[in-house]
Amino acid sequence: MASATLNFAFFRRHPAHWIALGFGSGLAPRAPGTVGTLWAWASFLILDRWLGDVGWALVLTGGFVVGWWACTRTAQHLGIGDPGAIVWDEVLAFWLILWLWMPAGLGAQAVAFVLFRIFDAAKPGPVGWADRRFKPRPGQPIGWREGFGILFDDVVAAFCTLVLLALWMSAWH
Repeated sequence: MASATLNFAFFRRHPAHWIALGFGSGLAPRAPGTVGTLWAWASFLILDRWLGDVGWALVLTGGFVVGWWACTRTAQHLGIGDPGAIVWDEVLAFWLILWLWMPAGLGAQAVAFVLFRIFDAAKPGPVGWADRRFKPRPGQPIGWREGFGILFDDVVAAFCTLVLLALWMSAWH
C-alpha cells in the first residue's frame, strides 16, 4: 500500500494500526508520543491489578513480537519509516519502566515519565544511535528491520531512564 492519510478511517482499516497507533492515542494532533506514554501509564495502573511479574513478562514479550509486526505494517501503509503517530514503542517502553520501577509513588512515577519523554524526544547518546541505526535510506523500502528500529530506540530510552532512576535512588539511600 502506498502512502496513506492518517485519520480515524486509516486507524480502523487494519488491526495492526490499532496496536501501532496505541489504540488511538497516536492520532493526537499534538505530541502523540507524549499522549501514547500517558495512555501507557494509565493502562499500566489498570492492568497491574491483575498482572504479576510473570504476566507482565508475557505481556511485554508478546507485545514486542506483535508490536514489531504492527509497527512494520503500519509504517509500510503510511509510507514513512518511523511515523510519529506510531506510539506502541512508547507504550511498551513505559510499561517496561513502570514494571521495573513499581511500587513507586505517583511523584516517582512522574519523574520516570519526564525522564523517559526527554530520552525519547531528545534522543541523546545511545538513544540517538539506536534511532539512526535502523532508519531507512531514501528510496529504501520499509521492512522488518525498520519495524524493529521503531521499537528499539524506545527500549534503549527505557533502559537509560531506568539507569538514571537507579542512580537517583542510590543517591537517596
